[in-house]
Amino acid sequence: MSTAGGGTPEHLDVVVVGAGLSGVGTACHLQTEHPQRSYAVLEARDDLGGTWNLFRYPGVRSDSDMHTLGFRFRPWPDSVALADGPSILQYVRDTAREYGVDRHIRYGRRVTAAAWSSTEQRWTLSVSTPDGEEQLTCSFLLWCSGYYRYDQGYTPDLPGLERFGGTVVHPQHWDPGLDYAGKRVVVIGSGATAVTLVPAMSQGEGRAAHVTQLQRTPSYVLAIGRTDPVAETLSRWLPARVADPIVRAKNIAQLIALYQVSQRFPGFMRGVLRKQVAAQLPEGYDVDTHFNPPYDPWDQRMCMVPNGDLFKAIKRGDADIVTDHIETFTETGIRLRSGQELEADIVVTATGLNLQMFGGANLTVDDEPVTLPETMAYKGMMLSGVPNLVFMIGYTNASWTLKVDLVAEYFCRLLRWMDQHGKAVAVPERDPAVEERPLLDFDAGYVQRSIHELPRGGDRKPWTLAMNYAIDAVTLRRGSIEEGMRFEPARSTVGV
Repeated sequence: MSTAGGGTPEHLDVVVVGAGLSGVGTACHLQTEHPQRSYAVLEARDDLGGTWNLFRYPGVRSDSDMHTLGFRFRPWPDSVALADGPSILQYVRDTAREYGVDRHIRYGRRVTAAAWSSTEQRWTLSVSTPDGEEQLTCSFLLWCSGYYRYDQGYTPDLPGLERFGGTVVHPQHWDPGLDYAGKRVVVIGSGATAVTLVPAMSQGEGRAAHVTQLQRTPSYVLAIGRTDPVAETLSRWLPARVADPIVRAKNIAQLIALYQVSQRFPGFMRGVLRKQVAAQLPEGYDVDTHFNPPYDPWDQRMCMVPNGDLFKAIKRGDADIVTDHIETFTETGIRLRSGQELEADIVVTATGLNLQMFGGANLTVDDEPVTLPETMAYKGMMLSGVPNLVFMIGYTNASWTLKVDLVAEYFCRLLRWMDQHGKAVAVPERDPAVEERPLLDFDAGYVQRSIHELPRGGDRKPWTLAMNYAIDAVTLRRGSIEEGMRFEPARSTVGV
């Protein structure tokens, strides 16, 4: 147990949970804007980087442009738009080192429970470590571990899987020693991971003999340049401090415009996307079967492919797409409902992720368990009735980090306001007149499987989760701190 004098647990002003993009970025804001505060970043794994350290499958890369996925306070230093995983991991490492955050990260620390005491006005954290359990206390708790379950990916029921004589691997648990050179590979899935794996495994040294993407339902796929031509041009003529904000603003505007046009004119956007895909595939290719989803653009996340690499792999004949349902696995592959059989040596189940809020930790407030579906999310970042707790959920229709940066700025702004007004506790108070809505209005399978386990959203501000950076930038940087919030002064000498 971590203690400080007389067996008392160590107390920190702020504890940040998670050392991925969200945690490192948030800690940088805290370090810069509130350098007098004590804080620690608790990371369950033995290294920083979060998603970009965990996922090691072939071709792993961002599915958002790096000029918006990178931090506003430390712009992405390259013209590459969709960067590979190792480059992003290095960017997170460099950022943590440059801002001194790396000295505050404590590895091998998994928070298993967090208990708020209104009497003491602090959180007590139960933390699992390699040496046993320890406890810490803090005035503010920032949960930056995202909403994916990192120890377990999602795999649906696959009939007859036990009969298959080949290798089955989930991308979340990729074996770096897996040799797929010259092998027949089937990738099950249609999301960002699948469209990354297919071209990556079908080219270069050690490439597979053939890769088949087996999907039940198509996704929208948009080819974009691997590099940003505007970023390349501006970097030659302007200093970075001038060029970077211009590129970032341009890309944010493009993301917002693409989403808004898709939502307001889905038929038009469906036609544009179909035409773009058809132009990059062999003549006569069955676009309407393999690239024509039954839902409208951006009802689920759109897949971005750099320089159309997926289409090039299909055009070369190194890969193909099959849209069908699995009837059963066989000893040598997969039999489909249509009767077609796919021979395979390796099957990759790129079938999605599981959601898990707060890393599965138990939350209590004054000994009462916090039941997430009974809470309402305040500005998409705090929970009704739960004091001094901020969590990070990024955008589903844009770069995750855009929202994280805004929430971190808001948190630092909240701390300043509380200091100025002599407050120690901030509690969002739910308005009974606000009607409940799903927190995430998104049709993706990983969301729909778990939406009943998440906090609720509301039908009006500040209880809505906006998926619009322009709106959030005004609300979180300029909006009222007091709206929907109850504040309490300090009851003891323990500050925030």
